[in-house]
Order: sequence, then structure tokens, then C-alpha cells
Amino acid sequence: MDQRQHSMGQRSELGTFLRSRRAHLQPEDVGLIDYGGRRRVPGLRREELAQLAGVSVGYYTRLEQGQSLNASDAVLDAIARVLRLSETERSHLHSLARNKPRVRRRTRPEQVRPGIRLMIESMSEVPALVLGRSGDVLCWNRMAHALLAAHIDFDAPAQAAGRPNVARLVFLGPHTRELYADWRVKARDTVADLRMTAARYPDDPRFAELTLHSPEFASLWAAHTVRPCAQFTRTFQHPLVGALTLTNELLDLPHDEGQRVALFNAEPGSPAHAALRLLSDLSSAPSVARQETAVAD
Repeated sequence: MDQRQHSMGQRSELGTFLRSRRAHLQPEDVGLIDYGGRRRVPGLRREELAQLAGVSVGYYTRLEQGQSLNASDAVLDAIARVLRLSETERSHLHSLARNKPRVRRRTRPEQVRPGIRLMIESMSEVPALVLGRSGDVLCWNRMAHALLAAHIDFDAPAQAAGRPNVARLVFLGPHTRELYADWRVKARDTVADLRMTAARYPDDPRFAELTLHSPEFASLWAAHTVRPCAQFTRTFQHPLVGALTLTNELLDLPHDEGQRVALFNAEPGSPAHAALRLLSDLSSAPSVARQETAVAD
């Protein structure tokens, strides 16, 4: 992909995002009088949004068509205000509207710093792993492996070509689909988080690959929902230890671009805490490999 194609793709993403947000609003939502009649498109019209944001219709149209990149912060903030964007969506709009130069794809795969790897491995009582920019599992401890992907070889993250990827597991892995008590919520959250990543790394081919292989992913991707996954609580239906409700914390690694540590915790004294203790025993037992193979089968 050359620089021209890269810029066109970026402009297309900006226009698609703006149109998707316009479609979510009706005139009465922003204080306009709806005089009835059939509207050709759902939601606000371009001229209505432009009027409320204080810009010309022509300028807004060019912006939505990707012909006016590098709009001022004031204009973008005015549009975000009219569209009632959340703080996350506003930041996403600013990111899409900036004419970022194409970043040459790195020839070396992502790596985890030795100190971070040691920290993850030392956490023997909680599932912990490191995620790369696009959701690749760069390393995990025995607990995270036993919780999330016992059917995958434990050493898989060490090989860049065969690393597990969270989105691929969620949408293309039958074991992962059964693991989450509310898989649809997990799927929506995964795509909303990936949308933010795509704005920073628009050339990553993984997003197009998932769109081709999973209609569910393609549908959620087309909705252009953006939302960070920093903390949430989910219920798992684990094949070895049963149901357990865990809090997942995602922590940015400030010195490692785009990498995050994911930790899974249970309330002390809760049934989930007891289940984690059992999972810890199973993951460290000599027979765990045979049990994991049985689960995969």
C-alpha cells in the first residue's frame, strides 16, 4: 500500500465514522423541529449537523468525504458536541481526522521485555498475560493459559507466526465462544476496543482478515462503536472448574508502545476465588497436560 492509498483509507474511515454517528441521532435529539415527511437517510442530515456545529455545509461535506483532513481542534470539538460523542469517541474522531503518515510495517515481531515477562511468570495465583498492539498474546503465565486457552500449546506465544490473538479466539475459536457466559457482550467489547487500535495502526491486516472470516465480527465492525476495555467483570464457564466471575484489569505499559498487561482477579472468599485456587493446583500439576488435552478433545 503506497502513501496515497493509505491516506484514502484513512479518509474513508473518518467519513464512515461520522456518518455512523449522524445516523444515531434524530432532529429532536439536538433541539431541532422535525416537520415530518420522509427522510432519505436515517438520523441527522449533513446540513443540520453543519448548522449546529457552526461550519458551512460545504466544509462539513468535504470533511466527511475525506477531502479536508487536518481540521482544527475547535471544528472537531464542535462536531463532537453536536454528535454527543463520548470522550473516547471524541478522541477517536481527532485521531481519524489527523493526516498521519504511513508507518512502515515493522519487520521484527513484537517482543516482551524480560522484566515484564518475569513479572508475569511470577504471578502464580492470578491469571496474567501481556497483549500486543493488535491483541496478540505475547506471553502468559500458567494460570492465564489454563483459564483462557488450555487447548492451545502453552509455548505458542513464543512463536510470532503462531501467537494466539484475542479477537481470533473470540470470533473463530469454538472453545472461547463456550468459555464466556455472555459471549455477545465479550464480542462487542472486543470489537469496540479494536476500533481504537485500528485508528492508530490502520495498516494492520488482521482487521480485514477477521471481517472476511466472521460475519459477526463484520457486523460489529461496521457499527463503528469505540470503547476502551480497561476494567470489566465477566462470568466464565470453565470446563474444569465450572462457573467463576472475575474482574479483568487492563494496564498500559507506558514504555512499550501499545502493549498491555491483563490480570484476572476474584473477590477473596468468593466461590470464584476458590475456583481460581483449584485452577492453580490443576495448572501446576504434572497431569495438567493430559487434562488440557482431554478438554480440547
